[in-house]
Amino acid sequence: MTLRYALLPLCLLTALPALAATRGFDVRDMVALDRVSSPLLTPDGGTVIFAKRQVDKASDKASTGLWLRNLRTRDAAPPKRLTPDGWNVNSPELSADGKTVYFLSAKSGRQQLYALPLAGGAPRQLTNFALDVDSYRIAPQGDRVAFSAGVFQDCGSDLGCTQKRLDAKKNAKASGVVFDQLFVRHWDTWNDGRRNSLFVAPLPGDAKAKPVVGASAISVTLAGDIPSKPFGGSEDYTWAPDGQSLVASVRVAGREEPWSTNFDLYRLDAAGKAAPVNLTAANPAWDAGPVFSADGKTLYYRAMKRPGFEADRFGLMAMDVASGKTREIAPQWDRSAGEIVPSADGATVYTTADDLGQHPLFAVDTASGKVRTVADGGSVGAPVLAGNTLAFTRNSLKSGDQVFVADADGQHPRAITASAGEQLPDVAFGDYEQFQFKGWNDETVHGYVVKPYNYQPGKTYPVAFLIHGGPQGSFGNGWSYRWNPQTYAGQGYAVVMIDFHGSTGYGQAFTDAISQHWGDRPLEDLQKGWAAAQQQYKFLDGDKACALGASYGGYMVYWMAGNWNQPWKCLVDHDGVFDNRTMGYATEELWFSESENGGTPWQNPAGYEKFNPVLHVDKWKVPMLVIHGQQDFRIPVEQGLAAFSALQRKGIASKFLYFPDENHWVLKPQNSILWHDTVNGWLKQHIGQ
Repeated sequence: MTLRYALLPLCLLTALPALAATRGFDVRDMVALDRVSSPLLTPDGGTVIFAKRQVDKASDKASTGLWLRNLRTRDAAPPKRLTPDGWNVNSPELSADGKTVYFLSAKSGRQQLYALPLAGGAPRQLTNFALDVDSYRIAPQGDRVAFSAGVFQDCGSDLGCTQKRLDAKKNAKASGVVFDQLFVRHWDTWNDGRRNSLFVAPLPGDAKAKPVVGASAISVTLAGDIPSKPFGGSEDYTWAPDGQSLVASVRVAGREEPWSTNFDLYRLDAAGKAAPVNLTAANPAWDAGPVFSADGKTLYYRAMKRPGFEADRFGLMAMDVASGKTREIAPQWDRSAGEIVPSADGATVYTTADDLGQHPLFAVDTASGKVRTVADGGSVGAPVLAGNTLAFTRNSLKSGDQVFVADADGQHPRAITASAGEQLPDVAFGDYEQFQFKGWNDETVHGYVVKPYNYQPGKTYPVAFLIHGGPQGSFGNGWSYRWNPQTYAGQGYAVVMIDFHGSTGYGQAFTDAISQHWGDRPLEDLQKGWAAAQQQYKFLDGDKACALGASYGGYMVYWMAGNWNQPWKCLVDHDGVFDNRTMGYATEELWFSESENGGTPWQNPAGYEKFNPVLHVDKWKVPMLVIHGQQDFRIPVEQGLAAFSALQRKGIASKFLYFPDENHWVLKPQNSILWHDTVNGWLKQHIGQ
């Protein structure tokens, strides 16, 4: 079914100024927008709690608070703030009875666990450990907490030991570090010997009890990172309903970590006495996202089948806890499952997945494997279910996340928070439309065109041609705070985006088609998509167009510079692969280059050179802006510096935007503004507006 989007409550709408949309969307609007996330529902489904990040205009600093909305009232009352002003919090979780919300905050100086009654009151600090609490899960009985912290694992349960070692390193006279195996560095952090590790500690029994300290924590971890680095969180582990054990997704530590994607699910004794048990040893690929059924008899999770390949399809799995037998719930569903939310009776599992340029919420029948769409029309995330109430976030090419609630079957949805357009009533957003064409192998390929904010029929507009990264990703109907088409539409440009072969959401064979074919099949799709877009949308000015991309999209910009440079008046490359052979040696997660190029650089050198941009620099001629971050260890900064050196040596108009404090992404608000101003200035210089 198609999700119908409710308008804001009248009291919110009437509070907005009556302004006509007179200008385009700008990066300054983007960094200042409220951002909502992490919806929770009380057990009766009667109240929704969510996190909202807001920027203080006076200080230009952002903070996140918790808000709640009573769903039983129909008086259109807006959400109310739950956490006090001045508190910056994250990672909310509800108690089993729905009367208390837990969260993390660094209010005390270190990030610790707090609790707050939904009925009101002051936050109460529950932990006072020597280290930051990075993630946590409250035991079903409410008496203990499982939490993760970065520690030296040979310190065991002694959290203070890690801090003492860090202090000693800080005061050491020599700064050198000796490594004897990889990872030396990962994503944006150098390896200092600490690992994400899991602990269990009791919670204070009453309001007068002091916060628990590190001496009460028990290590329940094993050699490896729980949660996984660099992006893992509390979704990597879960309590069993009886509170006696936890299940965690772990890639066991060892020399093969940088070229292995074999994560297994381990049962961990919550008392720290019994040895960990590998529940998925039979699968040599990635097992992730463990979630128990309400009765504890079934363990749901996601599993890939191919070792060493991070973009394989995640199938929905069910394990009978008593026997250990596993089965795939919907083996014929050719989509890669995301979050897992079981219904109370276990008859249905809710999950999200990329699907034809969208990211809907699906309901999967656990017995038959039948799949139906529950919420679509953009990118849906963070689903939660309580009683007959479903809550989730949704964003689109016109708005960042909003919190929605609906019936359990997706019917009667209503927005709880404002859209970007409602927050910015004076801003006009570019309309968008999906199109399709025949690409490589005469297969159907999809794309999106976004009109400029000031579109008028009969006029033509210069074009920003955006190329997504991954490469197993998608530029679909979703909102981004890094690569947002509306920031280009807001400058008067039309935007074209192609989900070339290798993109996700079109079946696993479509995704697999890019491996060992980085430079031919996707390029053919981009070429045919560019031609199809111009044919279908006459307002596109093909003589005034620039191509832009990051990561794999940046690789493709370098590749196009030497293999398809005729249409472009300028190019923008962010953190792209310039020399594929060097990339195979210098990147940190080696499995990626090895799976994409058919082996190691010495096993299959031809695979690395076949589509290597560095071999085609002699044909470069188009002006190019190169952008790279010093802390990018996925595609090291030397790749961008080398490309800029080639441009300068050849006398091609070029600029290099360097961020000493950013990783593979640009995350700091002021850096984002500089990024967009520089990119927009480059486009204006070469294609006008």
